[in-house]
Amino acid sequence: MASVQAILNGDVGPNGSTEAARVAEFGVKALAVLRKHISVDVHTHGGPQGIYSPAAPNGTLAAGMRAGSLAAVCLSEIPDEPLLGRNAAGVTGITRSPKPGELYRHHLERLAWVDEMVTHHGLQRALTAADLASAHAAGQPSLVGGVEGLDFMEGKLERLEEAHQRGIRSAQLVHYTPNDIGDFQMGVVTHEGLTELGVEVIRECHRLGMIIDVAHATEQTAKAAARVSTKPLLLSHTALAGSRAMASTRLVARCVSADHARAIAETGGAVGIWAIFPDLEKYVEGLKEMADIIGVDHVCVGTDQQVAPGALQDYAQWVNLIAAMLRGGFTPEEAGKIAGGNYMRIFRAAMG
Repeated sequence: MASVQAILNGDVGPNGSTEAARVAEFGVKALAVLRKHISVDVHTHGGPQGIYSPAAPNGTLAAGMRAGSLAAVCLSEIPDEPLLGRNAAGVTGITRSPKPGELYRHHLERLAWVDEMVTHHGLQRALTAADLASAHAAGQPSLVGGVEGLDFMEGKLERLEEAHQRGIRSAQLVHYTPNDIGDFQMGVVTHEGLTELGVEVIRECHRLGMIIDVAHATEQTAKAAARVSTKPLLLSHTALAGSRAMASTRLVARCVSADHARAIAETGGAVGIWAIFPDLEKYVEGLKEMADIIGVDHVCVGTDQQVAPGALQDYAQWVNLIAAMLRGGFTPEEAGKIAGGNYMRIFRAAMG
């Protein structure tokens, strides 16, 4: 798909063609949305050369964000990454148990990777919602630090504060490795929801000003977190169970029921839709499927970028996603909420 910018510049399509004019019209509207609203991918690993890869820190992420007018990403490191593999069906899971201290050390290594990105490769670290607003006003792409699973804690609550001091602002409770916080989708249920430590973790996140992300958590765990939390929850990357628009059924067990999604929305939070769709038009259908259940005020974009097949592997296409939302029937105000406004509400509430 040609970029909206290319068509606006007259580089694509026959002059005066109806289709070129239509794409240009929605491109102009999309760029206006992105100027007005801070847009955020609420869950990403930064693409093929990102944090979930052996690549050294580089400028690819910032360049793509600039090209697509994406203001910010929540860049999530994965403490249990060394344990992960895929089975014959292509489904991710752990291949072995962690060695003592292994996941904590990997967590620290990835934090250092992010430090290098921020220092030398064109991204500004956002520690507060005000940081995101000032970076957006200056046209500077920024990142919010995230961690996908709290396995690095190894039961030590004080490591949450240490992570916060290192720039982490979004804490996903569980991933693929069994821990003593709660149960995760695609895993064996051992806790019947959230543990006492899980309750302590939520309270500590509230104290520190960190977003609580319940992606990967079982419905029982997520609903328990919703009962405990006094601030909006984020479920950063999933799709509605039974989605007709999704490209692959490989991760169907990671989708969420309508009741699961409603529990998150009722906290004032939001559910992020991943980009596992064949194209942007189908992705917009996926957004609509969730919005029809919980409303546009509770839906956001969490691409899980680098997971294939995916409709948004290149952030230069971000503006095209907004244009697709507008073509698909979302108003500019609704598109602005989904693209980042709903996340900003959650981020501000976490700080309060």
